[in-house]
Amino acid sequence: MSEGSKLQLEAEQGAACEPIPCMRRAIELASENVRSGAGGPFGAVIVRDGVVLAEAANMVTATNDPTAHAEVVAIRKACAALQSFDLAGCTIYCSCEPCPMCLSAIYWARIQTIYYGCTAEDAAAAGFDDARLYREFATERAARAIPCLPLLRDEAGASFAAWVASPVRVEY
Repeated sequence: MSEGSKLQLEAEQGAACEPIPCMRRAIELASENVRSGAGGPFGAVIVRDGVVLAEAANMVTATNDPTAHAEVVAIRKACAALQSFDLAGCTIYCSCEPCPMCLSAIYWARIQTIYYGCTAEDAAAAGFDDARLYREFATERAARAIPCLPLLRDEAGASFAAWVASPVRVEY
């Protein structure tokens, strides 16, 4: 049995998975994604109580979706598997340190722990540089490369007032 096949069995959805095999599976997903030409060198595995809920590779170019990073795709799959937007108690294994978008999604999903292989600096050396995004976040909204300008705040605020007053809202 090849190492890749063994990793597949160890990290298969619903199977038990320890930290080292889970990370190796995330790395294998990233490497296979590059070898197959399906997308970028990123993979992610989400686990709760040692059981794999979801795994994914980067699908940005395959789906023409700039949000289809491995972590986001895995979060979507895990949420679907649990039929919940709350992944509290879960751990995510990422082949690379999450970008700002993925990190935000991980926080919104309430994932408990992040393990990563490569660093943001490693990603930058391969052409995936998130440093500019962090600089943009620290820049005054109107001075950003993509200006962020307020418009119709009072009108837009009506939806927040409706949310606060709603007896059927689901907090998240």
